[in-house]
Amino acid sequence: MNDTSHGMSRRRVLGTIAGAAGAVAVGAGLGPSAAFAGNGVLVPTGKRGIILYSVRDRISAAPDATGVPYGFERVLARLAEIGYKEVEFAGYTQNTGILGRQITPEEIRKILDDNGLRANGSHASVPSTVNPTTVAQFEQTLDTAEILGMTHIGTGSDPTGSNFKADWDAAIDRWNTFGEMAAARGLKLYTHNHDAAYDFLRDSGPLDAQGRPTRSSGVRKLEYFIAGTNPEWVWFEMDIYWAHVAQHRFRSYTDPDGVTQTSIFDPLAVVAAQTIRFPLFHAKDGTYDPASAAGYAMVPLGQGDIDYGTFFANMGAKGYHNPMWEQDNAPGGATDPGRSLRYAEISYQHMSGLRG
Repeated sequence: MNDTSHGMSRRRVLGTIAGAAGAVAVGAGLGPSAAFAGNGVLVPTGKRGIILYSVRDRISAAPDATGVPYGFERVLARLAEIGYKEVEFAGYTQNTGILGRQITPEEIRKILDDNGLRANGSHASVPSTVNPTTVAQFEQTLDTAEILGMTHIGTGSDPTGSNFKADWDAAIDRWNTFGEMAAARGLKLYTHNHDAAYDFLRDSGPLDAQGRPTRSSGVRKLEYFIAGTNPEWVWFEMDIYWAHVAQHRFRSYTDPDGVTQTSIFDPLAVVAAQTIRFPLFHAKDGTYDPASAAGYAMVPLGQGDIDYGTFFANMGAKGYHNPMWEQDNAPGGATDPGRSLRYAEISYQHMSGLRG
């Protein structure tokens, strides 16, 4: 077998084989249908999605002569042609040169409907405080979500950038409040993780000059948040790439006694333990580069070293989840304006080909 047999590098093949034992162990707690799902598709046709941040260059592009689609109408039509069925938004604006004004949510909804697409989420804004003004602002966010026909509404930011327990406690209270508002509209409010959310919570040990704890009991920040929020009001979108970056970055902590402890993060185990609370994923791939700070470099789905086959086959609730392809560096700039849509097609083909 050569290095590119069946479009899979030797490193990916070895990674799949190496992951099999761990996959069985995780699957053992999920029942035979989850651990041994046969050879069916892992991402059903209607669940294959994209966050428009990946093609933001073409959504925001002014009318041009490149022949590459631009604006919501043309880009969404192209994504539907590729095969995508779900769309996650990263803003609701396009270049005003297309219509002579800004597009409206109602017009975007018509484009979605005309192309057989479903809006399944948005990286909107979740207020950082709770008061009458921010509550009214969030009601407007929910209004737009309803116009677009969404079932989920969220944010691209972690609940807080802090390492400290008190700030995460405040975030839990705030998200429960806004999550209850979303639930009253039939929407699931979700937070999207980055690697820092899986760092260890500072919840013990000596206090610093500001009176904040400097050590950890070994609980990770987002896991603490998951445990503290109402499961009927707060949901999660794991960015699988950033979770693997966290696995690379956050491998030890200083315990309350000042002793360094090792703890390796397992993204699959976190999801498998409470899979229903993760309705959405960002399916973002990366090549492993242990010499870099992040440990990975972003590439189109299927061209990296993250084993999506094992992950999707063993996280439980097969067919429930909604993976959205994302690649932050997909846009090719003025020298290659068609790159993000090419990468969208490459990534769709890989997503649709996953079996397990």
